[in-house]
Amino acid sequence: MIDLGKKNVLGVLVDAVDYEAATAKIIEAARERKHYAVTALAVHGVMTGVQDKAHNARLNSFDLVTPDGQPVRGAMNLLDHADLADRVYGPELTLRVLREAAAEGLPVYLYGSTQPVLDKLVPALEQMFPALKLAGVEPSKFRSNEPGEDVEIADRIKASGARIVLVGLGCPRQEIWTYAMRPLLDMPLLAVGAAFDYHAGLLKNPPAWMQKYALEWLWRLGLEPKRLWKRYLLLNPAYVSRLAAQKAGLWKATPPAPTTDKVQKFAV
Repeated sequence: MIDLGKKNVLGVLVDAVDYEAATAKIIEAARERKHYAVTALAVHGVMTGVQDKAHNARLNSFDLVTPDGQPVRGAMNLLDHADLADRVYGPELTLRVLREAAAEGLPVYLYGSTQPVLDKLVPALEQMFPALKLAGVEPSKFRSNEPGEDVEIADRIKASGARIVLVGLGCPRQEIWTYAMRPLLDMPLLAVGAAFDYHAGLLKNPPAWMQKYALEWLWRLGLEPKRLWKRYLLLNPAYVSRLAAQKAGLWKATPPAPTTDKVQKFAV
């Protein structure tokens, strides 16, 4: 089990952990009913923090931020000698958490995505984990929250008996939602990105060799070029150049302090 604490990647604090440690932390928080915010950041997620100081501070207030992409894992090894052998990929972490939740009888709530995706996801998860208890399923409304709606959502989730919430709203909406809802829910909230689509069978994982050599972005770009071209063709070079500057000492990349400000507007 690897747990070396938080490392500075372009000013965003990412935990140097492996799957075993990350899963154990999440399940422990579920057992103890702790307020616990989790996300898995690839290059796009890190760069959302680089480009937005308020969001950077928001990310740095998360309890657990895993290196979702190989370039993020590589940056931690390069900058801080983390010596991580593998990333902690959101969809895979999701499966490991669900496996442990099923084994311990910890009910799980699914929040986000669309009803058609959830209609495919639920039977897929039930087939993979027959003992899994799904406390509730709620699709995104694809709009900003209304006054008091955060409390209403939290009340629904708590009333369901859930002990873990999986949040699939896409980056950075899911991190904003998780940050806003964390004080209201005494359970782990996991921003899991495209995990809903992957496990519903709507997206295919790239070949293992592409994942190993940090080429997953190329696979995703080929699948969704119109939606993702800006993310990969603009943000990836910016990430590499800033990483080189941080390594050379030309850019300090000082992390902003974790924020305690309340978010008034977020996606639901």
